Amino acid sequence: MNRLVLIGNGFDLAHGLKTSYADFINWYKAHRVESLGKEHSNVSKDPLCTIQLKERQALSIYVSNLFWANQNVTHLEIFDYIVQNTDEFKVTFSPFFERINKSIETKRWVDIEEEYYILLRAYALEYGVNDEARQQYLESLNEQMDFLKESLVQYIKEVTTKQPEIKASIEKAIYAQFEPEDISIEGEEKLEEHKKFLEDPRNESLIDEKIVKYGLSESETRNWVQWYREAKDKTSVLYPPVFLLPDEIMLLNFNYTPTAEIYAKRYDSFADNHIHGDISYPLSVIFGYGDEIDENFKRLKELNENECLRNVKSIRYQEAPNYRAVLRFIESAPFQVLVMGHSCGNSDRTLLNTIFEHKNCVSIKPYYYKKEDGTDNYIEMVQNISRNFTDMKLMRDRVVNKTQCEPLVHD
Repeated sequence: MNRLVLIGNGFDLAHGLKTSYADFINWYKAHRVESLGKEHSNVSKDPLCTIQLKERQALSIYVSNLFWANQNVTHLEIFDYIVQNTDEFKVTFSPFFERINKSIETKRWVDIEEEYYILLRAYALEYGVNDEARQQYLESLNEQMDFLKESLVQYIKEVTTKQPEIKASIEKAIYAQFEPEDISIEGEEKLEEHKKFLEDPRNESLIDEKIVKYGLSESETRNWVQWYREAKDKTSVLYPPVFLLPDEIMLLNFNYTPTAEIYAKRYDSFADNHIHGDISYPLSVIFGYGDEIDENFKRLKELNENECLRNVKSIRYQEAPNYRAVLRFIESAPFQVLVMGHSCGNSDRTLLNTIFEHKNCVSIKPYYYKKEDGTDNYIEMVQNISRNFTDMKLMRDRVVNKTQCEPLVHD
């Protein structure tokens, strides 16, 4: 039996990295002000916003004077000042950037990929424009998405210059033994098969492999196994943990950062799969939407307009072997899923549905975020997980109860 660990942005946040989309957008705004400091005209444009100083004065001079008059002001504060100062400036946000900002203002967070998909559907299916206008809308939206992706790669490179420290609770969870209480009713038989196979003395070589891979005490492990095998009353002897350890582990990394690599043990049975690419190879980065379950996706395909499909994750997966590696992994043996910092939102619903409803999936265990006021997001995680299922009965059996779950980071 194997283990698949889904690693999302909350994983990086738990390691002290400012990788939220809200942090990224604030960084973009600060860099936008830096670019104004080099602008010798009164107008500055990029795919997301146009900033025009109404007086015919160089933006660089105006911004320099602002900083000179306000020694402690930040670049982000200057950006907000410019946007609000309608007497001197005309600032135009693209509809995409407008949605991103509104989400941050109202919810204090934003899912850029979800906002992209909402606008894509609107332009392609709802606006009622002719083919030429629709194509222009879509090309403009994709240009903005490309610009955001390039900027995001630059931002992540800046915030991941130092290797974070390993969190003991995370490492322990990744390499922990299977807990029988975590396994679904339908998966109990598969867990028993996994245990019985390792209990058989004829498979002693597998015990040897686990001792090496997991760094176990050889003498303690062998003695424990021998006591159990020789015990006439098995209930009188504690069950050897080595029998309940995963055979293989894949860290399915939805982030672009190298954070998860600090937990990847260097054995063939432990893999770190950057399913959405890696900032070390910017061209590999996948940034878009992946919700083929949405009822509108079929309509988008039927438009026969490639701009609608340019940022579909499942299509971009074909550019690298990572997706097939996931398929091989889940087809190879029964597996448990650990959710670590992944929201399980709709932007990855195609892949998550493939994993969660697979015949070999025996358990889905969410590691939730515990807030300072004592509340947590366990229910929110389960709600999101449920949207990746078409069979709710299956979901209720496979998702581990909160009493068996714990925060991602804890003492």
